[in-house]
Amino acid sequence: MSGNCLNFGKPIKDAITRVRFAPESNNLLISSWDSSVRLVDVESSKLRLEAQTEAAVLDCCFQSESVAVSAASDGSIFRYDLHSGVYDIIGKHEDSATCIEYSSDTGKVITAGWDRNVLSWDSRSAKASHALVGFNSLVESISLRGVELLVAIGSSVCKYDLRKMNEAIQAEGSSMDAWIRCVSSMACEKGFATGLLDGRVTLQSKSCDTGYTFRCDPKSKKGKYHLVTVNDIAFNQFLPGVFVTGDYAGHVIAWDGSSRKRLLELPRYPNSVASLSYNHTGELLAVASSYTYQEANEIEDQPQIFIQELGESKLKSAAAGSSSRR
Repeated sequence: MSGNCLNFGKPIKDAITRVRFAPESNNLLISSWDSSVRLVDVESSKLRLEAQTEAAVLDCCFQSESVAVSAASDGSIFRYDLHSGVYDIIGKHEDSATCIEYSSDTGKVITAGWDRNVLSWDSRSAKASHALVGFNSLVESISLRGVELLVAIGSSVCKYDLRKMNEAIQAEGSSMDAWIRCVSSMACEKGFATGLLDGRVTLQSKSCDTGYTFRCDPKSKKGKYHLVTVNDIAFNQFLPGVFVTGDYAGHVIAWDGSSRKRLLELPRYPNSVASLSYNHTGELLAVASSYTYQEANEIEDQPQIFIQELGESKLKSAAAGSSSRR
């Protein structure tokens, strides 16, 4: 395993569903199947907040440094005051709410659920202002950059402009040849990456008109098929084209999408990699090592969070070392 294990006193009692760094600090938001949302100061390993609800929390994100929102298994969309710990419900899906994002450009909270709906909530009035309906498959993942919303449905990605949510929306689809587990917007340019159930990643960007797909095989599996689900993808917001993948088998690998190269592979983590998040400076990567309920015989070791220094200097030295060994 790699990085420092984040120890903040109270252990997480069930699977971690999401970790998210704050927009301007090293506070880390953590959601879990144990029905809790936690806020941890990574620098001091101090638990600043633990808010308990009655349903499993399946996703979370920051609205600001002082406000967070989450999606729960009973369909509820919660909003938390991170100073007081007080929370309220701003809305509800008809089935489990599984994905959540916040748009600072529009002030809208965007959610998806097992009811096959993607909803847009006005965070000021706590009302659903628009619903994207008619999907014939479950929404697997959503990602938001600016006003561009990406929705992964089955083996396709649809794109929407949040400024036109009150109009008929023309979706732009990109179809894959395998089921999508996660979608992530690029941080430095227009484009996205998808992690597939068969262990591959597909990149689509302006700099690569046709896109390309590659296998995220760890070095130990080089030359063999590594059919392990890619659970999450995190882009570094200061290094164009650089991103990190985390998979079901516990592998975390850094890639340079522009040059199509592997930069660094971290030592394997004890559990599946459930979620990844870069901090606001692009120097620290949070890795949630946790079972994910993907298989019935999955080993349920204690969920843990590791903080890894994985910024420009480390990635450049790793890339230089890799080049010198060729």
